[in-house]
Amino acid sequence: MGPKLGIIAGGGELPARLIEVCRGDGREVFVLAFEGQTDPATIEGVDHAWIRLGQGGSALEVLRVAGVAELVMVGSIERPSFKALRPDLRTVRFFTKAGVKSLGDDGLLSAVVAEIEEEGFRVIGPDDILKDLVAPPGCYGSVEPDEQARRDIERGVAAAKALGAKDEGQAVVVHRDTVLEVETAEGTDALLRRCAELHRGGPGGVLVKVRKPQQETRVDLPTIGPQTVVGAAAAGLGGIAVEAGWTLVVDRPAVVRKADAAGLFVIGVEVPA
Repeated sequence: MGPKLGIIAGGGELPARLIEVCRGDGREVFVLAFEGQTDPATIEGVDHAWIRLGQGGSALEVLRVAGVAELVMVGSIERPSFKALRPDLRTVRFFTKAGVKSLGDDGLLSAVVAEIEEEGFRVIGPDDILKDLVAPPGCYGSVEPDEQARRDIERGVAAAKALGAKDEGQAVVVHRDTVLEVETAEGTDALLRRCAELHRGGPGGVLVKVRKPQQETRVDLPTIGPQTVVGAAAAGLGGIAVEAGWTLVVDRPAVVRKADAAGLFVIGVEVPA
């Protein structure tokens, strides 16, 4: 069953899924929810506390009082400006030590994990608990990529790894051997919305999503879900390729249903290190 788990919950479907699995296993949880980020429905009926993103000192104290031993960070977080963050003294000290302004998303998250572990908590990955969500290799539905799509996937994997090496994003969209657009801090949904305007016409195009080469794999694993399929279909794409073994697929049955209905493929591909 494991020790009491602290869930640092962002937005999206993953926090609720994690809570559901822990409940099924009989594991006690405490949720730290962020104002303006976490869906209130996620923490209904669960022991929890609300804080602002900039309240690092308060967050650590709340978790200690709650008796948390292990922590998992899950869900999307929109990165605010320093002014909007209104950091407390503990958070300011962290920023100063880590040089946060010079860090990308992965660098920032790695620094946060290191800071949390210095405080005596053990950070684990959501995939340690949500093992059934980890993407396997192969096609998930009835649609398979054609030869052009497979070339686009190969091109996309190389482009996404290069993007990730600069700590700028995890995903790219490729159409007919050309990288149409790359993911920024806005995330995959925004990438797909931009691609709807840039699509070169004709069938095809692939969203390719892989982990960054230097990824802190306990946090911010590549993730897709039913909404990703909806966005890919709206962008006119032919499919989605994710890195097998290192991507979380939320509600895979719904992903498959929506992909099959839209005529899209969803595939897990093995990516060389």
